[in-house]
This record gives sequence, structure tokens and C-alpha cells, in this order.
Amino acid sequence: MTSAPPQSLVAQALVAQVKYRARSLGFDLVGIAPVEPSRFRDYLRCWLDDGRAGQMRYLSDRFDERADPSIYLPGVKSVICVAMNYFVPLEEPPEDQRQHHGRIARYALGDDYHDVLKARLHELADWLRETFPGEQTRACVDTAPVMEKELAARAGIGWVGKNTCLINSRIGSWLLLGEVLTTASLPLDDHATDHCGTCTRCLDACPTGAITGPYQLDARRCISYLTIEHRGPIPQEFHGAIGDWLYGCDICQDVCPHNRRPTVATEPAFQARFPTGTLDVREVLEWSEDDYRRHLRGSAMRRAKLPVLQATARIVQANRVGHAQPSG
Repeated sequence: MTSAPPQSLVAQALVAQVKYRARSLGFDLVGIAPVEPSRFRDYLRCWLDDGRAGQMRYLSDRFDERADPSIYLPGVKSVICVAMNYFVPLEEPPEDQRQHHGRIARYALGDDYHDVLKARLHELADWLRETFPGEQTRACVDTAPVMEKELAARAGIGWVGKNTCLINSRIGSWLLLGEVLTTASLPLDDHATDHCGTCTRCLDACPTGAITGPYQLDARRCISYLTIEHRGPIPQEFHGAIGDWLYGCDICQDVCPHNRRPTVATEPAFQARFPTGTLDVREVLEWSEDDYRRHLRGSAMRRAKLPVLQATARIVQANRVGHAQPSG
């Protein structure tokens, strides 16, 4: 009579199967995190109460669920955390057009990552339910009330750096995150360790001082927030610092030593629809709603409506050509 394999071997085989399935769906990194209340619950509460989220009031919604996965999905025992690399190399804009180009954050150059990740997370969740009959799952991207960077760090995918981005020692910080919460009990990965050391390049490089200290961000000063999430006129004090950033900002990632030799993404959906990573702000200012929809169909840039994009384009144009920005 053949004896059953040791429980540890069964567990290892199970984890290998889960990770193989996740990688077969195109995820570059995968790890399994424990289910625990957030270590940063009190900090998050203070951060929100101090107004450092700006107008992102949705971050206060469902706060208890955000701070504890077991409230978001009762009975959850494991969190499968995944990440996809989105770094793509960019072409130089033609010399005679550079002064009119506004830069776009790399994550928004391809197809909307919400759609790309969520479809594959649902496939992974479906597979889990088939593999573990009777267990529940919930697939999440950053629109869900989860502390995804903390969970990814618990799962060993990377550490939360001083710029508040998740950083992987091999790929860097050009990562899009997703999670599948499950009531199935899975063996856990080790927590990632911090490798920022004494480096302060991200703090020193931020033109608006949004990184107010190591691991601390004031969204109200962040160019990504100001050009995407902020509603109403961008405060004058930030106009010059925005420089040529039309949508989002990558400065704190560009200067990070862990991004010195980035791995190029192979996912077709993340290839840049604008090969230079820029748009001509003169053209953006002429766009109609139909132009906006045609150029940005299926893009995460749709987060900023046309009036917001054009308001930022006027700031970029003023910065690039040296004209004073008109009031209003």
C-alpha cells in the first residue's frame, strides 16, 4: 500500500500549480499573502482625515473593508497577489516638435490596465473555484477597497519604496497589481524586504515636494493627482513644476536606481499607442469630443475628461513655449 505524500509536498505542489496558472495568464510575478488587518490602518485614517488624499474621497469609502480583507470577503484565508510589467521603451519626438509635446505616464500608454488585468484575474478566479469546489473568490484591481501594495509586499512580490511605489528587485517599479481573494487556504510566501537603503533620489527629484518624507505622499502636491484626479483649476503654484507632463508623472520612478535596467514588457496590450510617449498639446487643444474618444478609446487616459486634459495642455504649452499662463 502506497502511503500518501507528506502534507508539505502537497502544499508545495498546490502553490506551484496556482503560480503556474497565474503566469500562464500573463502575470510576471505572483505570490500568496496572509489575511491580516492592515498594519497601516491608523496611518491611513490619519492620512485621509488630514486631507492628503485631496479630492479622492472614494478612498474613505468602505474604509473598514479596505483596512481588513476579511471584512471585504468574509471567510477569506489567502490572497493571491499578481503583477504585470508595463515598461516599454519610447521613441524620441522629432526635434522640431519637441517643444509642443506633453508627456504621458507609461502605465497609460497602452490599453486600460483595469480591463487587461481584470479579465485575467477573473480567469484565475474561475480556475480556483473549479480547483477548490465550494470556495469563494473575489478578483480585485485598484478600484476595489484593498491595500494592494501592502498585500503585494506581504506576498513577496516587492517592497513599498520611499516613493510609495511597489518595487521588485528584478523588474523595478513598472508594475500593475491585482489580487484574487479566496476562502481556500494556501501556503504563504515570505514578506519582501526593503532595499531602498539610504537612497533619497525620489524625494530629491519630485518637483512639487509631494513625497514629504520617506514612504509618505501628499497627493495634493503630486503631478499624477493634479493632472488626473483633481477637479477644478490646478493651483498656480504647481504650474511650473508640472513642466511637460500632460497626464500623470513618472519622475520618481525614472530616477529610482532599481529601474536603471528595466525589463521590457512583452504584453501586447501595454505597447504604446503613442510611440514617443507624448501627445502634441496643440492638437489636444483642438480636439473635439469625437477626437478625444477616437484617440483614447480603450485607454486609461479616459480617466481625465477632455476639459481636464485640455486645461493641463494649456499649462504644458505655457511651460514649453515660455508664455504666461492666462488666468481662469
